[in-house]
Amino acid sequence: MDNGASSYRRFLDGDDTGFVEIVRDYKDGLILFLNRYVNNIHTAEELMEETFFRLATRRPRFTAKYTFKTWLYTIGRNIALNYLKRAARIASTSMEDSADMSDEADLLERSYIQSEDKRMLYRALDNINPDYSAILYLIFFEDLTNAQAAKVMKRSNRQIANLLYRAKLALKSELEKEGFTYEGL
Repeated sequence: MDNGASSYRRFLDGDDTGFVEIVRDYKDGLILFLNRYVNNIHTAEELMEETFFRLATRRPRFTAKYTFKTWLYTIGRNIALNYLKRAARIASTSMEDSADMSDEADLLERSYIQSEDKRMLYRALDNINPDYSAILYLIFFEDLTNAQAAKVMKRSNRQIANLLYRAKLALKSELEKEGFTYEGL
């Protein structure tokens, strides 16, 4: 049982510090993952809060079939997709708000992603297909396995392998435009 699972189990048993540990350990990564879907750091923060609120109020059952992180990111992804369905009917934010959000996203990004190579890689992810960006984010930044990423993205292992291959090609092409080669591809 990984640390998140044990913290969640303690929370379910009445120890609120378990929930605090979960939020502390997973909030930044979850925000950046959700931002891949909504392209708005404030919305990603709200969706992260909604994800943790759902854990705290509904207390869904966690089975050790997947890691806690995979399970949590799947919940977050589902919340983000539901948000996008609802938001399709609502007008988007103004350009001034977008500039402010971009600045805040950069601050969060710098605090979470330390190395320059990863920062360049993270920025290149913004310029490729969102599905490609999401799979690469899960694999490179969150260190999920293909099977775990398949669970989060609700795809088969074979679909994930194909998606990952195409995503790497797209990312490699994007990085080459900037004159950068990344050894991990």
